[in-house]
Amino acid sequence: MKRKALTNKLLVLGVDGMDPRISRKYLAEGKMPNLQKLIDRGAAREDLKLLGAIPTITPPCWTTLATGAYPGTHGITCYWRQSPESLDAVVYNMDSRHCTAEQVWNITSESGLKTLVWHWPGSSWPPTSHSENLSVVDGTQPGSVNMGVAQLDWEKVIVASPDIKEVRYAPRVDKPAGVGCIITDLEDTLDGDVDDEMMELWWGDKAREGGEIRTYVMDDEDTEVVIGSKVAYDIINSPLKDATGWANAPEGAKEFTILTSGGVMRRPALILKNEAGEYDRVAIYKNKKAAEPIVVLEKNVMVSGVIDDVTKKEVTKPACRSMKILELDPAGNSVRVWISNALDISSDQLWHPKSLYQEIVENVGQVPPVSLIGGEDDELVREIFEPSWRLYNKWQADCMNYAIKEKGYEAVFSHLHNIDCAGHQLWHLGKTLPEWDHTDEKIYQGFIEDFYVQTDEYIGEFMHLLDEGWTMLLVSDHGLIVGENVPPILGEYGGLNTKVMEELGYTVLKKDENGNSLREVDWEKTRAVQIRSNYIYINLKGRDKHGIVDPKDKYALEEQIINDLYNYRDERTGRRVVGICLRNKDAVLIGTHGPECGDIFFSIEEGHNRLHGDSISTSEGYFDTSVSPIFVAAGPGIKSGFTTDRIIRQVDVAPSVSVLLGLRYPAQCEGAPIYQIFSEDI
Repeated sequence: MKRKALTNKLLVLGVDGMDPRISRKYLAEGKMPNLQKLIDRGAAREDLKLLGAIPTITPPCWTTLATGAYPGTHGITCYWRQSPESLDAVVYNMDSRHCTAEQVWNITSESGLKTLVWHWPGSSWPPTSHSENLSVVDGTQPGSVNMGVAQLDWEKVIVASPDIKEVRYAPRVDKPAGVGCIITDLEDTLDGDVDDEMMELWWGDKAREGGEIRTYVMDDEDTEVVIGSKVAYDIINSPLKDATGWANAPEGAKEFTILTSGGVMRRPALILKNEAGEYDRVAIYKNKKAAEPIVVLEKNVMVSGVIDDVTKKEVTKPACRSMKILELDPAGNSVRVWISNALDISSDQLWHPKSLYQEIVENVGQVPPVSLIGGEDDELVREIFEPSWRLYNKWQADCMNYAIKEKGYEAVFSHLHNIDCAGHQLWHLGKTLPEWDHTDEKIYQGFIEDFYVQTDEYIGEFMHLLDEGWTMLLVSDHGLIVGENVPPILGEYGGLNTKVMEELGYTVLKKDENGNSLREVDWEKTRAVQIRSNYIYINLKGRDKHGIVDPKDKYALEEQIINDLYNYRDERTGRRVVGICLRNKDAVLIGTHGPECGDIFFSIEEGHNRLHGDSISTSEGYFDTSVSPIFVAAGPGIKSGFTTDRIIRQVDVAPSVSVLLGLRYPAQCEGAPIYQIFSEDI
């Protein structure tokens, strides 16, 4: 079915984690002028809120935005998918083949509109239509384009001084907050195993291979906010000395050594003097005989697009890095340099068509790596983490504008992950809590502002489209809170949450000879487990591999668990922890029902919830934050300067796209068009 289109070109500008509540705070302070212009020219609720789907996790919510269906219908019900074999394991989930509802971009492309889906996580890759009008870029993880498949080497900090006597390499050093700039005692880390598993588990091939991932969340050290605060990167210590043996070293230059590729590849580097005789630059070379450097770094400037060879598993490939001087003594007595992770520049496997990748590289530039280090080290956040995302945002905006102008795309569905990535590392530090009393909440609140300001700049890159006949929808999947308290071990989306369920007697772990819990479930004694963000599974006979609960007792056991969860109190605050608790059959009321959801759905009560995911989307937190997503629309087909009282739901976005473009609704759509904001009656 076709109807009269209200617009001919439409951009869905998705920003992961963008929160309307704190956006309004910065709007009131005049710090988001582009968002203000979008609001003034378009329509939204006064509070800018979008009622998010549940669970408030990236893949389910983006899939709801794309399909107009609730998670229980489209089948993407958390970050991970429950393993069909084991109640204590999860499997990779961001695969469009798991989605059981039709995506709106299939409709736009099959109706003749040239459509681009840019890094939309959860239900876009592999491409979901054979239409030649559909182009898709990545979507296999939420971080940044190509992050999941192109990583060849990890981030590093190189420290050089005359006091260091030999070149040493230490992989994945977990540098505590407050440690000084130069770490010279690396002995404890030199012989340890290098853990490449974390990066590949969350972003790479290991997760996509389909095997089980078994993670036990037993105490605070296992939780995401604690793990995310750890600043793990490679450290290279090098002597800093007068340059010798160079084919063309400038007068007064001093040399040091950079190790990459797990320590097997060496790159000589020089610190250079300016005309005033002060050291202010770093030049990195392939070898001492090279006539020209790979890159010259200047103070306070992050350089991206640095191409150099990287070796991984005995295979050498050219890769793209970003680099920055962190510290350079003008007298030449010390230098500290950051080098980003390395992205394989030949990796086009997540681009459809593949020719689009090469065209983007040639006309816009290589994919810039984003930093994933920072956490409690506010210097790294300020100097590396935030600037790397600002640089990436500009590259992505340039890519999308190039594709629109030069490739003629008419419908664009896009996703940016800067706020969410920062939120998972930093937001919990926006309130001083006992576990993080060594950090300054004001500094981290400033970082929150920085990420919203850079997001406003990103929005500004597309405002010209409103003058060129485009309709623009600004949406997010969820917001992120600054937590009021340290959350209990319940509702952590990365794995099996044991502590509360152990206390209540439903999950039993095996013990060692000293009576300490092992990371292994005693299935002969376990009646139920809590895994992923919001789900509890009964260990049921006849259904589960190790089932012990008779099916006739399932209903009564569910009632007992629900009662116990409502009565459970946090030992640190004495307050109730669980917000709502529903059987699977009753969870249809909120769209978390069906075979891909647990026997029981629950949410964490406001005040005890973590960043997002474990709570409902209306939860609010410290520093004017919330879990709510944002919605603003502007352009042809949308009323100008209009405020609606309507509750706008994530399921309403896809059918609204259909109406604006004059197309049918997605087949499994459960939402309704936001007709109140349209410029014409429908």
